[in-house]
Amino acid sequence: MSAPACSRRWLAPIAALVLSGSLYAVAQVPQVPQAQKSAAPVVKRGEAAPPPQSVDGRYGIQVLASTVNVHAEATSGSAVLAELQQGARLEADQRRGNWYRIHLADGRSGWIDYAVGKSNPNFAVDAGTSIARGRPGSEVGVPAPPVDAHADAASAPAPEALPDDRILLQRPMGRPLEAIIPAIDPSQVPPPSPLLPRETVPVPDRWRIVDQLGIVNQRVFDPYNPNTLKGDRPVFGEDWFFNLGVISDTLFEARKLPTPIGAQSSQDPQANDQFGRGRQSTFAQNLIVSLSLLKGSTTFKPPELEFRFVPVLNYNVSKVEEVRALRIDPRSGTRRTDHFAAIQEAFVDYEYNIASEYFDFDDIRVGIQPFISDFRGFLFQDQPVGIRFFGSRESNRWQYNLAWFRRIDKDTNSGLNDIGKPLRKDDVFVANLFRQDFLVPGFTLQGTVIHNINRETAEAFLDNNGFQIRPAIFGDARPHKYNVTYLGASGDGHFGRWNTTASLYYAAGRDDRNPFSQQPADISAFYGVGEVSRDFDWIRVRGTALYASGDKNPYDGKETGFDAILENPQIAGADTSFWIRQAVPLIGGGGVALSGRNGVLASLRSSKDQGQSNFTNPGVALIGIGADFDISPRWRVIGNLNQLWFANTTVLSVLRNQGNIDRNLGTDISAAVQYRPLFTQNIVLNASAAALIAGKGLKQLYDADSGKTQYSILFNVLLTF
Repeated sequence: MSAPACSRRWLAPIAALVLSGSLYAVAQVPQVPQAQKSAAPVVKRGEAAPPPQSVDGRYGIQVLASTVNVHAEATSGSAVLAELQQGARLEADQRRGNWYRIHLADGRSGWIDYAVGKSNPNFAVDAGTSIARGRPGSEVGVPAPPVDAHADAASAPAPEALPDDRILLQRPMGRPLEAIIPAIDPSQVPPPSPLLPRETVPVPDRWRIVDQLGIVNQRVFDPYNPNTLKGDRPVFGEDWFFNLGVISDTLFEARKLPTPIGAQSSQDPQANDQFGRGRQSTFAQNLIVSLSLLKGSTTFKPPELEFRFVPVLNYNVSKVEEVRALRIDPRSGTRRTDHFAAIQEAFVDYEYNIASEYFDFDDIRVGIQPFISDFRGFLFQDQPVGIRFFGSRESNRWQYNLAWFRRIDKDTNSGLNDIGKPLRKDDVFVANLFRQDFLVPGFTLQGTVIHNINRETAEAFLDNNGFQIRPAIFGDARPHKYNVTYLGASGDGHFGRWNTTASLYYAAGRDDRNPFSQQPADISAFYGVGEVSRDFDWIRVRGTALYASGDKNPYDGKETGFDAILENPQIAGADTSFWIRQAVPLIGGGGVALSGRNGVLASLRSSKDQGQSNFTNPGVALIGIGADFDISPRWRVIGNLNQLWFANTTVLSVLRNQGNIDRNLGTDISAAVQYRPLFTQNIVLNASAAALIAGKGLKQLYDADSGKTQYSILFNVLLTF
């Protein structure tokens, strides 16, 4: 035999011995006397190990099963005295086979069965160490019995079936080796915890788990932490939510603006002109309650169904210096107190289609509902009754509206919906389309088509104060009807750091009776407005430009003065501006105003809220600058400076029988301060002051006193829940 072959023949057994020795070395298994091995019980696969023997006659026990019965005798047929729950710990002082005697809290003693032969024992036993004498924080373990070392290798238990504290090593083609971990000294190391099922506490749903854990306790008047009244938890079922909103809007306003004297009499016996004293004041309190019940998982998709109801309570007091400024009857005096209850919203919203995996949707909304036709309320913003289809596509990049609305008449002194009156014969049909991220991310483009049909041809409609509103006392003051279609394009967003908003509208239609020519007339007018702003740290600077066309000739069969359906422009200072906020009456030119309250257009309407649109007007042009100063999270200061012109004064000259009225309307200066004591919108205090420095045109329309600087001062408190 060659040397290499001989070497291989002797090296193989040596390598096997070395390998087996290394395995024993890695396992670090202590040697156990043969007598001790033979005395250990044999464990069969699928059976629980028998309980250990105690050296002092006492046993520590922890219940592993869900329940264990306590018997009067050490037999399963004896009477049941009590029932132990999973995890209970107690001591036993006597053992009979697999039965252990324990003592109950009421003084009785009973027996519990270890249940040898089952796959899992009923309880764990710690022999020789009672629970009372164990180390603090120690747990009761289950000592592992030895395994029959002479059993067939094929019947050896699978590794996953063996306890964690036993190690079996096996040579290839050999028998399993037995290793027994020595008993743990409880005075040195705490025993391992038993593998008990995780205990859980059932909760009604995932929203109320914080209550079960005691993390956050619900408070009814806390809108920021979980609150059922704010739609944070379902009120019934798993996806029906209720949302309550309450707003208190308190307003005090003092102003001075041109005011006519009473036709029959005046408060001032020295008055001998048509222009009276112009100081006025108004106090108004609105309580708005929003009730909304909706169904759906609104965290990541629109609600499936919503019912909303919004009532409003109003109380207002107005004071003036001239009679007939508040009511048609001069005997009513110079003070008016009024109150009104209105319904601003009452609709059902149903999501009838989910259009994509991004939760694009199609909705239908029926009832009294808010609607705004563009980003800043330039054309139509109201709470009419109607049907509206709206939705989105391509992960909300495309949005659309298709709607029909019929306008609700307003309460004269509050401006709220008056559902006690018949609906107006004034229909609005809307179709618009939005595209987000147009040209650049962050800019939204909107295309709009709105058709307005007005059929209010009654002889005379008087408002709550007795003044004629429809038709307006303007021209021949005869009833008329009109159809007008608005084509518009609007954009809102930013290009880089430049914020922009803009709208362009063209109005085309037919008026069946022009108040001057007393003949049908074609409507053709346009309107453009835009604002650009940029942020410099805590300062935002902006510039505004606006132009609404005016009528050049009221007798030519064309009406070219632009008028909106119901505007509420949020631009150029909005309601802090004198020109936008105040309705300046055209004294001596009919029962109309140069501009409506909260309106920028010089539309010569009898009432912005209750009157008809008028396309025979002088139009208006505006250029302004402004700045917002975010001084702190609590304080914001706003300033605006606007220069105003009439687009064309021909209509004014005809109404006043006064030639060569200048286009310079005046300069509007305003400043406002906003204070949020809690850094949130829950409490907001606003104060503003505005003045209109009359231009040459305004001075020509009014006398020396009324043509001077006019002003308004405003204080407003908003409380929101």
